[in-house]
Amino acid sequence: MAELTPEANRAARAILKWSVRELAEHAGIAFSTVHRFETTGAATDTTKDKIKAAYLAHKVEITNGDGTGARLLR
Repeated sequence: MAELTPEANRAARAILKWSVRELAEHAGIAFSTVHRFETTGAATDTTKDKIKAAYLAHKVEITNGDGTGARLLR
């Protein structure tokens, strides 16, 4: 899977229609951690892995084709 960026994270949340709080709950991390990542880009690899796993569990993949983004898996 591609590198998780704040932009891709927001795109993935939009696909699932999740709020920051909902992502935090699904990923098992604090709301403030998700908020900080989306605003500053700062997050540990462990945090990014938890976020990506939450998306994959709901069939959303982070992509980096011509830019950063997310897509729904079929």
